[in-house]
Amino acid sequence: MTEHCLLCRAERLTEWFHEDEHCWIAECEQCYVPMVVWKVHDPVPPAGVRDDLVARLGAIVAEHYDFADGHYVDDNMRSIPDHYHAHARPRGGFFGHGLRRVRGKLTG
Repeated sequence: MTEHCLLCRAERLTEWFHEDEHCWIAECEQCYVPMVVWKVHDPVPPAGVRDDLVARLGAIVAEHYDFADGHYVDDNMRSIPDHYHAHARPRGGFFGHGLRRVRGKLTG
């Protein structure tokens, strides 16, 4: 953990969907889509760890979001390139503004 890293600090600025010893998943405060954050301050997780993080993210999307055309995983770490995180983005889009949430949470 690094005290200067926003992802290491893991401040709860938006809705959180999941947290365990490996990762946390919350809505990204910049683009309003769910993102998974590995709890290790490293930009390159081993392949098996990355696959597990992406699977956890996909489970959150399936439970909480209604992406009409599905989603894709974007792990191009633009703003914080030294700490692995990945976004679930709506297929054909980038931001989550106006996306419908399932189970009566948010509708657009």
